Amino acid sequence: MASVAEHSGVSRQTVSNALNSPELLASGTLERVRRSIEELDYRPHRAARSLRTNSSRLIGFEVQLSAYGVFGPAPERFLHAVSESAMKAGYGILLFAESTGGNEETDRYAELSRERSVDAFILTNTYRGDRRLSLLRKRGIPFVAFGRSSARDPEDWVDVDGAHGTASAVDHLVGLGHRRIAFLGWPRGSGVGDDREQGWREAMRRHQLPVRGLRVSAGDDVDVAREAVGRLFPAGVTAVVAASDTLAFACYQAVRDSGLIPGRDVAVIGFDDSSAAGLLSPNLSSLHQPLREAGRACVQLLLARIEEPQRDPEHILLTPELIVRESAANRIVN
Repeated sequence: MASVAEHSGVSRQTVSNALNSPELLASGTLERVRRSIEELDYRPHRAARSLRTNSSRLIGFEVQLSAYGVFGPAPERFLHAVSESAMKAGYGILLFAESTGGNEETDRYAELSRERSVDAFILTNTYRGDRRLSLLRKRGIPFVAFGRSSARDPEDWVDVDGAHGTASAVDHLVGLGHRRIAFLGWPRGSGVGDDREQGWREAMRRHQLPVRGLRVSAGDDVDVAREAVGRLFPAGVTAVVAASDTLAFACYQAVRDSGLIPGRDVAVIGFDDSSAAGLLSPNLSSLHQPLREAGRACVQLLLARIEEPQRDPEHILLTPELIVRESAANRIVN
C-alpha cells in the first residue's frame, strides 16, 4: 500500500479509501490511485486484511449429497453462479463436507463462525426445526437459505417454485389428452418433495381429475421406484409426473417392464432437467430449475444482510421452465 501511495503521490489512507470507500475520493484522485494499482499489480493480502478487519471475506457452503435435495443432480450450475457473484463482490467461497448430522453438523458451523473462518453462510436443504438456523441467528452470523424451511422462519431465502413447475407439467399433459396422471415422489416430510407433490395435486383438482391412488412414493432408489410406479399402468395411467429426473428414469424402466413404450404409451415428465435428460431414449421432458439465477440471488441477499444486519427478511421465488421433449410431446387418442 505504501508503494501505491508513493507511486500515485497520495497518502496511504487515500489508497485505503480507494480500495474500501471510493465514494470519499474525488474522481481524479480515485482514477490516479487506480492507475497506480493497475501498473503495480497491487493485490490486498487476504490474511493480513482479515487480521485488521476481523473479516475473512469468505462465505461458507456445505456440500451436501443428501437425497431429496433442492439441486437435483446439477449443483455445479448453482455453485458456479455463487462463486462468480461472490468474487465480483470481493468474497471467496469456502466449501466444507456434509456432516453425519446431529451435534456434529451444528458444531461445524459453530467452529467456522467462532474462528471467523467465514463471514456468512449459504444454506441448502433447510427443514422445519433446522438447528443450523437457530445457531446462526443466536450468534448473529449472516446467512441465506436456498430453499424454504418454514413460513414462520424469519430468514432470507431463495427458492424454486416446485409446485408451479409440477402444475405446469399437469397442464401440459391434460392438453395432450391425458386424464390418468400419476405422481412419483419422495416420502412425505421432504419440503422440496411435498412442494412438488402439492402442485400436481392442486392442478389435478383444478382440472377435476382424480388423485386417489395415483400418488406413489419411493425415495430415489431406482429399483424401488420402478416397482412402485409399475403397479399403476394396469389401472390405466397414461402419464407420470416425477419429483426428479432419477425417478423419471425409474419410470422409463417400469413402462418397458409393462410392455409399453415411454413417450408413446405413457408420457413421462421429470424435474431438474439434468444433463442426462437429453440423452435418454426417448429424450426426457423435464422442469428446468434456474439454478444460476438462484445462485446470484442468494449472494445478492447475503451481501445485503452483511451490509445491513437488521433489515427485514427478503424472499425470492423463482419459476422453473417446462422443457418439452419426446417423452411428453404426443397427443393421445381417447
